[in-house]
Amino acid sequence: MKTFKVIEASILSENETKRIPLEDGIIINQENIARSWAIELFTVRDLKSFFDDLVASQELVEARVVISYPENEPAPFEVMAYSVKEVGEGISVLFRGTLKRARRKYAEGLLYELIDEGLEGAALLERFEKDMKERPVLKKDQDKK
Repeated sequence: MKTFKVIEASILSENETKRIPLEDGIIINQENIARSWAIELFTVRDLKSFFDDLVASQELVEARVVISYPENEPAPFEVMAYSVKEVGEGISVLFRGTLKRARRKYAEGLLYELIDEGLEGAALLERFEKDMKERPVLKKDQDKK
């Protein structure tokens, strides 16, 4: 098994990105035949009902996790929330899931969408850089969910 520090985490639910304010976090590559990962996030107690609802629904959601260094791109995971526990002033949330296959054509698809929106020049570059880091769901992929 390999462990990594979680620097930043977001949950994508119904095409909405919810950035999780972190106190701390760890991600573990379990290096098993199922290629599964475990993610534990320590966050604010205000989000307890949100995560309790995810645990109750047993819904697979997409998580984007920045690992080890802030300048790393978020890695896309498909995860299920398994438990929420109160720890001190915050909560610990445990997820299990798999790393999604990186889409090699993401940059090209994003660029196409931004040009289609009419962006150009500095505005195009700024938005492209922002979206490459945040990795929003592309319009063409929204229909596949």
